[in-house]
Amino acid sequence: MTSFAIANVLVYFYMPPEGVNFPEFIKRGPVFLGLTIVGLALGVSRLFDAVTDPLVATLSDRNRMKLGRRRGFLAISVLPFAIFSFLPFFPPSSDHTINTIWLFLTVILFYWFMTMYVTPYFAWMSELGHTPDERLLLSTLISITWAIGYVLGTQIYLFQTILENKGLTPLKAFQTITLIYGLVGFVFMLLPVIFIDENKYCEKHTVKEKGLESIINAFKERNFRLFVLQDFIYWFGLTGISLGLVYYITVLLKLPKEHASQVQLLMFLLSFIFYIPVNFLAKKFGKKNLLIIGFIVFSLDFAVAAMLGKLSFSPIMQSYIIAVLSSVPLAIFGILPNAVIADIAEAHGKETGNYKAAVFFGARTFMQKMGQTFAGLIYPSLFILNSETIGEFGLRISAIFSLILMVLGTIILVFFNEKKILEILKK
Repeated sequence: MTSFAIANVLVYFYMPPEGVNFPEFIKRGPVFLGLTIVGLALGVSRLFDAVTDPLVATLSDRNRMKLGRRRGFLAISVLPFAIFSFLPFFPPSSDHTINTIWLFLTVILFYWFMTMYVTPYFAWMSELGHTPDERLLLSTLISITWAIGYVLGTQIYLFQTILENKGLTPLKAFQTITLIYGLVGFVFMLLPVIFIDENKYCEKHTVKEKGLESIINAFKERNFRLFVLQDFIYWFGLTGISLGLVYYITVLLKLPKEHASQVQLLMFLLSFIFYIPVNFLAKKFGKKNLLIIGFIVFSLDFAVAAMLGKLSFSPIMQSYIIAVLSSVPLAIFGILPNAVIADIAEAHGKETGNYKAAVFFGARTFMQKMGQTFAGLIYPSLFILNSETIGEFGLRISAIFSLILMVLGTIILVFFNEKKILEILKK
């Protein structure tokens, strides 16, 4: 919930679709090489975020706080993480320059504190889960709670409309919801800090490598390189559809913005249906095979997205097809990648004696966020191709671009050797 607004609706706030009456806080058109200010803010902040992930990871692995090497980082970062989750939506001035500086500064700080919280948190998966099945279970449970938070996040347009009907302006309604998300998120993010005692529940391991050496050695693992490369591709495409969905609904299908919340809600509710089957099928057929299926289904999803509004049946039915097709890969990619990274980290530790889970998760999120960085830079510009505003042509091109990415991710994943990792874990 805390990260939803900045990751998914920052473009909506600063480049609203027609009919959403937000003030023009910053220049909305292209400003540099066809790139927009909000696109540059997303890109620069995500780049900063990606670079700091491995840094925080190595600091966490080598941390000696009494609270614990993971728990201490969570305690320090939780409050500023929550505060900076809504500050970008409260620009302080009517001056475009001041607001641009505010946007860049607050979003960069948001991603710094998010990294300080999230990277050590995910490293716990290897330390709290002592077998592949336990790590898969943890990954599944985390995915479920993430999806609940995301579903609540997707209702931001609906909540905005409800508050507007209560008399608030569109701006105040939207800002109020982002503030509530941050406050609620803060309360829930305190729970691991309060209740998870690392000394009691986590396996004790050490890291003998220095920071940069630890990161370099992680990327020397061929399987890890292949896996994070496909993860980069996946997040590149997924961020594109996250940024573009409200426009696919309002521009291509000519439906009200509130329908975007309904589509996203349906998408994630349906994904819950597949969580238990994904868990079962991953044990039976392997995580790699399910991930390949996820890429194939997402490819079909983007092919349909490129034709939205041109199909012969109702726009509402077209939107529901997008939701149904998205739900399967969202369940697969929501559960399996973290479990795979935890297995890779554990296998590496068994082979080398260096148990550096945070470095592997930090390096993985580095590639993930690089995908989001490029998406934040490129997709807003794709949306306005051949137009000064977000238009039909650019949206269709963005969907085709995402389709190409999903096909590329499928090809890369074919070369991932899951069997070798499992053999090491069984020793």
